[in-house]
Amino acid sequence: MDERRLEYLIQEKKYVTLKKELEEMNEADVAELLEPLDIHTSLLIFRMLPKDLAVDVFAHFSVEQQRDFIGVVTDKELKDIIDELFFDDMIDIIEEVPANIVKKILLNAKEEERSLINQFLRYPPDSAGSIMTIEYVDLKKTMTVRDALDHIKETGLDKETVYTCYVTDKNRKLEGIVSLRKLVISEEDHTIEDIMDRDVIYVHTNHDQETVAGMFKKYGFLALPVVDKEDRLTGIITIDDIVNVIDQETTEDFQKMAAMSPSEEKYLDANIFNLAKQRVMWLLVLMVSATFTGGIIRKYESVLETVVVLTAFIPMLMDTGGNSGSQSSTLIIRGLALGEIDLEDVGKVMWKEFRISIVVGIVLAIVNFFRIYLFDDVGLTVSLTVSLTLFVTVIIAKVVGGILPMIAKKMKIDPAIMAGPLITTIVDALSLIVYFAIASRMLNL
Repeated sequence: MDERRLEYLIQEKKYVTLKKELEEMNEADVAELLEPLDIHTSLLIFRMLPKDLAVDVFAHFSVEQQRDFIGVVTDKELKDIIDELFFDDMIDIIEEVPANIVKKILLNAKEEERSLINQFLRYPPDSAGSIMTIEYVDLKKTMTVRDALDHIKETGLDKETVYTCYVTDKNRKLEGIVSLRKLVISEEDHTIEDIMDRDVIYVHTNHDQETVAGMFKKYGFLALPVVDKEDRLTGIITIDDIVNVIDQETTEDFQKMAAMSPSEEKYLDANIFNLAKQRVMWLLVLMVSATFTGGIIRKYESVLETVVVLTAFIPMLMDTGGNSGSQSSTLIIRGLALGEIDLEDVGKVMWKEFRISIVVGIVLAIVNFFRIYLFDDVGLTVSLTVSLTLFVTVIIAKVVGGILPMIAKKMKIDPAIMAGPLITTIVDALSLIVYFAIASRMLNL
């Protein structure tokens, strides 16, 4: 069903047909269809849906839509939704909505759920504990395969995933894992202890969610267990939550690389003053730091006055240097994020970027020399000066662009900060110093 079809069925009041067609759709697609509608029309259609589908659709709504729905539904409807929502989805909603909506949710939650919600909200933001779910299948190693499968049939409907089961002792300490596939193909009288995998990869509740995302990418997990300081199984993190984390972290890195303060607010929904506030501070810092560039130019005014044509090549040298540095920094930042590059690789990075810069610098310098000498008619010496400066600038820019993100990582600063505008500002100043130093020597100024 598309938007036109939905609009037609609503206008013609063909609600039976509408309900039937929505029931055949994926919950994510239904949520996407209902999102643009006004709250009353959207709620009318939402109430037509079967309970299970309605809960899944609600989980796929945006935070704003969820907030609006909670504000208008009855307490009974809200209780039905909360009872059926997976626990991690409920936590995600509570972390985003205003306090008055949180209060309404807590009032309609079960007593044991309220206690768990308060526990989850105490985990540090962006930690493994804040994104995990408690809805997992746990087994005991003394169980037989037959007992384990019966247990999964009884409890699996309320769990987020049954593909991996977690073996714990009486104190909830994690002892091993066993896949559903292993259970299905094993003899029914075998015990879980006989078939479980004891080599378990897990994270602690206080681990950063970006670290968790890296482990999912490295090992290809569908779910990852989370333990506390005593290695007791506290919850699991599933792949759907990590996809959201990866999306958030990537967006945050792009914002930092563009010299903006990170924000999770959607662009079209954001207030213009909030967007301006996110951008202006970094722009002020970069603007003030650019005064160093002006100071370098003023220091060499006598050189520029003697050979005025040198001024014409300053923008080209600064742009090329900044672009070269940004290329290197972007690759290194991405490598650090994916775990392809470690801090111990700093020497390898410097050596690799140095060799790359020589190749790139030679090509650019040769092309630039013939372009200036043949078409700009500035003479051999000036052409050599500009081309040699370009060669040295590219080398400096690529080495600096490659090394600064690693320095930031070492200093516990987000490497994404050392990208784009900041690299350009640093390289601009260095390229001018090199330019005027070479010009002074070659032109005897």
